[in-house]
Amino acid sequence: MSKQNVFSTLIVTWVAIPSLAMFLGAGAAGAQNSAANYTFLVASGFLCDPGDSSTCPATAKGAQGDTYEMSGVGTFNTQSKSVTAAGSYAHKSPDGNVLETGVWIASEVVSFDSYGIAPNALSRLGVPFGRAPFGPRRLPMFSGPMPTGGLAEFRIRLLPMSGASTTAVLQVNCALGDVPRERSVEGIRLTFERNGSEFSEEISGRVMFLAMRPEASAPVKTPQQEPPPDSAEPPSN
Repeated sequence: MSKQNVFSTLIVTWVAIPSLAMFLGAGAAGAQNSAANYTFLVASGFLCDPGDSSTCPATAKGAQGDTYEMSGVGTFNTQSKSVTAAGSYAHKSPDGNVLETGVWIASEVVSFDSYGIAPNALSRLGVPFGRAPFGPRRLPMFSGPMPTGGLAEFRIRLLPMSGASTTAVLQVNCALGDVPRERSVEGIRLTFERNGSEFSEEISGRVMFLAMRPEASAPVKTPQQEPPPDSAEPPSN
């Protein structure tokens, strides 16, 4: 991919991610993408607390002490393994110097293991669902996207501002619902496919899955028209 295309992708991502994350935070995304049954946020939108640096970005550390800081948002379907997601990233040295920046895009759902829904998760985060027209008095939380815990793995491509792109597996763990003990730490991990290098220590960052309403994921059925009555054939002579 050329530098111009990478720059264009970066600009689109910077504009699209905050807009989509804010839209999802309003609780109205469930009816927008009938092909997806989950939405996910990685250190984006209402998950970020300006007064708490541990919420955003999501950070994973490697064995050498360098880190990847990531944020993003997207939707995916567990049956078709399809995903539409993008975000930004920064690779930093152990002393905090920026080594590389760019964007990432997801190409495939490798796996997803749900821990179950967590209806009160958004209220605990202080998400303002009380504002019209999406407050609980007008739109009950159960009728919108439902916070869900789980472990997802996405195959992604990292597109740096300079240099060649690389592929990796991004692991996103949301510790909500019935969380296994070995998966109690929320955050991200990153494994590069080319050289097998791993960033397997979750340092910081909030992540969340939102399960779509069943009626929003199901295709709209149109009433079937009754066939016209057979026309009577004229009697033969």
